[in-house]
Parts: sequence; C-alpha cells; structure tokens
Amino acid sequence: MAWIAIILFVSIFVLILYGYPVAFTLGGLAVLYALCFLDPVSFNALPSRVMGVMSNYVLIAVPLFIFMGIMLEKSGLAENLLETMAMMFGRFPGGLAISVVIVGAMLAASTGIVGATVITMGLISLPTMLKRGYTPELATGVIASSGTLGQIIPPSIVLVLLGSVLNVSVGDLFAAALLPGLFLVMGYVLFIIMRALWWPEHAPPMPREELDAFRQKGIGKTLFIAFLLPFLLITAVLGSIFAGIASPTEAAAVGAMGAIILTLIQGRLDKATLAAVCRETTFLTSMVFLILVGATTFSMVFREMGGDRFLVDAVLNANLSPYVFLILVMVVVFIAGFFIDFIEIVFIIVPVVAPIFEQLGMNLIWIGVLFALNLQTSFLTPPFGFSLFYLKGVAPPQVTTLHLYRGIVPFVLLQALLLGVAVSFPKLVLWLPGWLAR
Repeated sequence: MAWIAIILFVSIFVLILYGYPVAFTLGGLAVLYALCFLDPVSFNALPSRVMGVMSNYVLIAVPLFIFMGIMLEKSGLAENLLETMAMMFGRFPGGLAISVVIVGAMLAASTGIVGATVITMGLISLPTMLKRGYTPELATGVIASSGTLGQIIPPSIVLVLLGSVLNVSVGDLFAAALLPGLFLVMGYVLFIIMRALWWPEHAPPMPREELDAFRQKGIGKTLFIAFLLPFLLITAVLGSIFAGIASPTEAAAVGAMGAIILTLIQGRLDKATLAAVCRETTFLTSMVFLILVGATTFSMVFREMGGDRFLVDAVLNANLSPYVFLILVMVVVFIAGFFIDFIEIVFIIVPVVAPIFEQLGMNLIWIGVLFALNLQTSFLTPPFGFSLFYLKGVAPPQVTTLHLYRGIVPFVLLQALLLGVAVSFPKLVLWLPGWLAR
C-alpha cells in the first residue's frame, strides 16, 4: 500500500507539470486512489477531515491579509513611498535602487501581496531607473527581488499557510522570520552599494535640480504621509502579535481595518474601490482554499496508505543525518520552484516531509522559516517565476526577457546564501521567538 502512496505522489507531480489544475489534480486523483485502495471507513472519514481543516481559526487570517494588501495597493501608498524614498536616496549612486528595496520591505510588512508590489514598483520605478541610466538588468533584478520580500517578511501569507501545514504557531513563525527578512534586505542594499561603487555608470545618482525641487515642496508633510501612516499600520499588526495582545488572525483584522482607514485618509476610498478590493480578495482566497481542500484530501489519503511511515522508515534506515536530509529537501524544493507555484509546494511537499523532520527531532519553527526563504526563490527562477511574468507585463518594450533572467541571478544567489546561513546558524531564526517567549 505504501508503494501506491508514492505512485500517487509522483502521479500528481507529473500531471501538474503537464498543466492540469492543481486543486482538481490534488483532490481528484487522491479521491480516485482512495476509492480504489482504501477501505470504506477511511474513505468516509474524508469529508470530516476536510471540514476540520477548513474550520481552522488561523486560516481566517488569509483572506484578511489579502484584503489588507489589495486595499493598500489601491490606496496609493506604494506610489507615495517610492517617490519619497527616491528623492531621499537619489543623490547617492545606486540611491534609486536602494529606495526600491526599502519600499519593497515596507510594502512586504504592510501588504505581502507579491504581484501587486512588483507591478506597482515596475510601473513607477522601472521607467525612472531606465531614464536615469540604470542598466536594465540591475533595474529589473532590484524590482523583481524586492517585490518578493513579502514572502518572508511578516505578515506573510506563506507563513500563515506553513503554520497551518506544520501545525505550529503562526505568531512564532512571524517572529522567527523577521530577522532573516531584515538581513535579506540589508544584503540587497549592500550588493547595490558595492555594484554602484564598482560600476558607477550602472546606477548613477539623480540630477540635483530634481532633488532641490522636491525639497521646496515641503518635505515634512510628504514624509509624514509616506512613512508615518504605513509605519503605524505595521506596528499595529506585528506589534500586537509580538506583544501577545492579539493572535495573528485578530491582528489581520486590525490590519484590514487599518488599510481601509489609510485608504480613506488618502482620499481613495469609494464604492468602486471597495467593490474591486472585495472581488479580488474573494478570487485569491477562493483559489488558495480550493487548493487547500485538494491538498487536505491528498494528505489524508497519502497517510492512510502509509506513505508517510514509508518515507520516515526509508530516511531512518538510510542512516541519513538530519542535516543531510534537510539539505536534500531544500534542494528538491528549490528545483521544484522552477516549475510549480509556492502554494503547490506548501501543500504537496511540506505535508509529506514534515513528519520526517518531526521524527528527526528538528525544530519545526526553524524548518518553516527555511521553507519560506527557499520558496521566495520560486518567484524569481525561470521559466515560471511569477515576479518575472508580472514585471515583463508592465516593462517597456526595450526590456527583454533575457534582461530579466540575467538581472535576478545575483539576488537569487543572495537568497541562497542567506538560506545557507539560516541552515548553519539556527539561532539566527530562533532567537527572537525565544526572547519574546521569556
């Protein structure tokens, strides 16, 4: 029976690579295998198992965070942040690129919606960077990689889903992911500074006339609107979680309400905007939960057939050290990210390997952050990196796909380097959750 479970797993992977819909492939194929190979008692338990997962209180945070991100995208927050940061750092070589990274980090901490962030920054920053003499590779690489910071910097939808799959505290995952996310931002900034110092022609500063004109408009009010309001929202959401005042689900509700208030302050809240935000939220939430239903079905059938026990025994009998197995899984996830979406990896691969990590005595909070760091690369790696698709869709005609592919290489290497550091030094990940728990 265990071999049938492995065949089920491989079959699902093959069908997804052929382009079949993920949710229906996961659920449909699992149900067919269950009908053929499971006893009626196990099969009849399937609906209650699915409903048990769907009624998980933590998962309510998913639509709330999605609503928060889309509402903030409609508020014009990103535009104000980008324009202000560009003027603040524009006088330095590489200043425009640094401003994009910092804005990407702030948007990650307040929205977490990768597609919206990449498209917004691509529309606003890419033409400006190209006009100022930035190479297409550096400009596109900075924008695409900065837009994916929402995968690791909390509040992150990926971390919510990983918390549900690994059955660990989402609040602890948020705390554990914060320092690696900030280190990644610093890595991006250091790379840009070094490149601008080594090749100044790749990232020239902005003309002084533009900077002087910006300062004459009244920099104080601009800074207040652009920085203080989103900073207050970030503090309300993450601060309430880390202080133990609110659960991630409650903090997501605070964030959704805060996003509405920010949009109202910006003068962009109307009936049409609210309807558009609700429509997009419903669409994205339905997609996530439909995949979740299919993944839950697959996970139960896989375990009922003994697939998890087979893999645990195989790893233990192979005498693989925990670190060797971890590196093997990270390599598989990295390669899978070239071909399938992060949600599919979370719901297909993670439930299969999680019992093995638990059996090996590894900290699942640490494992969850390692997965999140690894999954971030799936947005950047060709041929199916979604950030590349988003950015190519809004890029000027002179920016080619080859520019995009070449541009993201150093940033993927930086992500891989940070992943290696996080694997080698677990305290980098686990220090903040431990400190908050004291």
